[in-house]
Amino acid sequence: MNILCTNDDGYLAMGIGVLSRAASGLGTVTTVAPDREQSATSSSLTLHHPLRARRARDGTWIVDGTPTDCVILAVGELMAGRPDVCVSGVNHGSNMGEDVLYSGTVAAAMEATVLGIPAIAISYCGVFPEEIEGLEELVGGLLQGVLGRGDFPADTLLNINLPAVPPDEVKGVRVTSLGRRRYADSITRANDPMGREYFWIGGGVATWRGPADSDFQAVEDGYISVTPLHLDLTNYGLIEDIQAWDLTL
Repeated sequence: MNILCTNDDGYLAMGIGVLSRAASGLGTVTTVAPDREQSATSSSLTLHHPLRARRARDGTWIVDGTPTDCVILAVGELMAGRPDVCVSGVNHGSNMGEDVLYSGTVAAAMEATVLGIPAIAISYCGVFPEEIEGLEELVGGLLQGVLGRGDFPADTLLNINLPAVPPDEVKGVRVTSLGRRRYADSITRANDPMGREYFWIGGGVATWRGPADSDFQAVEDGYISVTPLHLDLTNYGLIEDIQAWDLTL
């Protein structure tokens, strides 16, 4: 099996090292990752300047672009053969609910899905990245369980979130839906040392809600959350209703 590993935390992140080692037991791994932190870049592409790629001593391809750039370059130019699967992560932080719209981790998997390649995004919900080091066996088992089936659903990626508990305390796996979250106090307004006003988006307090089968509830209960995400965002339930609207120009 030809496996592409990527992420949005950069090639030096602990998570991608754990992921690459876990995946190496299942096939030939090629790691292509951004040269720096690219969190919350979503599916952005680099269009207005050239991209450059170089190889680290361990063979990792380092790209001065976004996670989506990494997948496109990997599939189109950097890998000797087309990948059988793309795995993105292990992200330093959760990617649940609306996070999937912003996440570079999920976007990399989404781009692979667009290209017709089965894809998985994996995130760790803890706040201490060093804890990811102990997840290699758990991640390897998850990958084996998913990729060993051989019937990966078309036009779909799997978004996996690992609970912030030791591996031996994980209660199991739940197949989930996306929850909903709301941030409060997520904008900081202040002045820099020159007295100029600036705004900083990030931080704040997240409040989660959703049904019992939601992703956040699963990880809150100590389970691994596996959410299938489909490329088609169409709200089919509203098509007939909107067709009845008077939209004549």
